[in-house]
Amino acid sequence: MKKIVDVAAGVITRADGSFLLGQRAPGTFYPGYWEFPGGKVEPGETPAAALVRELDEDLGIRAHTLYPWLMREHHYEHAHVRLHFFEVAAWSGEVNDHVHSALAWQRADALAVGPMLPANGPILKALCLPRRMGITHAGEIGVEAQLAALDAALAAGLRLVQVREPVLSAPARESFAAAVVRRAHAAGALVVVNGDVALAQRCGADGVHLPAHQLTALTQRPALPWVGASCHGRDELLRAAELGLDYALLGAVRPTPTHPGRSGLGWEGFARLAAALPMPVLALGGLGDADMAAARVAGAHGIAGIRGMWQLSASAPCRTPSCADGA
Repeated sequence: MKKIVDVAAGVITRADGSFLLGQRAPGTFYPGYWEFPGGKVEPGETPAAALVRELDEDLGIRAHTLYPWLMREHHYEHAHVRLHFFEVAAWSGEVNDHVHSALAWQRADALAVGPMLPANGPILKALCLPRRMGITHAGEIGVEAQLAALDAALAAGLRLVQVREPVLSAPARESFAAAVVRRAHAAGALVVVNGDVALAQRCGADGVHLPAHQLTALTQRPALPWVGASCHGRDELLRAAELGLDYALLGAVRPTPTHPGRSGLGWEGFARLAAALPMPVLALGGLGDADMAAARVAGAHGIAGIRGMWQLSASAPCRTPSCADGA
């Protein structure tokens, strides 16, 4: 059995949403392949400390803000690696390569270099997942009010929408879902439909979002480009990972009107449950745009909300990098 090698990797971002890749040099495993910068975790080091050291040694930059993000394992011919990915959101210094054949600033939706190192390739799709999800509740506030709120949020930069309408009749829900897809796609946003693969396919949505009870009953991933799930504990998160889902929602972080009487996880509880997973996890439950920084520190990819996300307006733009929002 191969020894597991822990590796820290950094998604080093710039204000325009691009990230840095390095090309592996001759004389190394997979020469010519591209990877996210980083290196082995030494004995006694945390992955975060290892990444700070590696970026200083290999690129000459100082990392100031690291957000824990994903953990993926990969079996190479020479080693079983466990990669701890962080977003390096704030750093200083001039990038000077010391170990790679070349460096390139890239975007996941327009990659101009290749091939990617096999363990790094799946990260590109995760980088295309927007950081904010708005969950509809037209059955509560009315279809026209929800569509107006959707238009305003899309104009402010929202790029991920979940259609969740348990109260609407089947015909009304289908008509509403089709209207959301038309508006969202015109703005370059993704749409997932809650719990109904057939409806998602009929209305041209990008994927399906599975309630927890559907997630636990599944034996394989639905055949749609984007599939996510609602999770409330570690077992459900691990099931989502096992099925190869693209993301999960975890909550509630705070008590919400949707689940009265249920206490929230808090950020410490969220961080504990969401740690070391291979797919992005968005935080849910009583959150708004002001909670993004706390969510990222806790390891969340971003935030989702039924009410908070529809308060976005042109005066409060949604500007966290992702493929879908053009950053």
